Amino acid sequence: MTDTKATNITWHEGHVSREERETLLKQKGALIWFTGLSGSGKSTIAFTLEHALVEQGYMAYCLDGDNIRHGLNKNLGFSPEDRTENIRRIAEVGKLFVDAGIVTCTAFISPYRDDRNAAREVFEGNDFIEIFVDTPLDVCEERDPKGLYKKARAGEIKGFTGIDAPYEAPDKPELVIDTSKCSPQEASVTIIEYLEKIGKIAK
Repeated sequence: MTDTKATNITWHEGHVSREERETLLKQKGALIWFTGLSGSGKSTIAFTLEHALVEQGYMAYCLDGDNIRHGLNKNLGFSPEDRTENIRRIAEVGKLFVDAGIVTCTAFISPYRDDRNAAREVFEGNDFIEIFVDTPLDVCEERDPKGLYKKARAGEIKGFTGIDAPYEAPDKPELVIDTSKCSPQEASVTIIEYLEKIGKIAK
């Protein structure tokens, strides 16, 4: 739990409701939380989905793990405590995007179940959609797009998820995708169909 250090603050309600923004955009805000090992395909699916939604006339945006660490979370490392704070901040940013009516994709390893569950609790109803990118470790390691598994195996990176740090799979994700069995485009179709099913976008 993060301590609240700010005092004498008041939440100000705006003059435009979430419902009014969603009516304008002809969609409903949602946070799609991709979780899985490095190299599982999280970012690739997230950016493919974002592009597909925009092509269909919807407002979508990606919050990618590496990109966020270039700015908002550049002061955080990869210790368990920093990972928890990383996820907490992203959940709060994601909540703002959802309130703006945007279909928001996040792509973070987010290895700890408690952190992801805490992120879910920030949202209401079906606003939080957890997608477990359940690509086998050997496939992720074979891809190794950033060369991180090789460095981890050589002992150059400590605490690397899947090698010498744990990954806790989700208990009840809304969707499970294995990118060794489908393309990013096929995964995007599955997710779009789910968004239609729960009423976030029109069929």
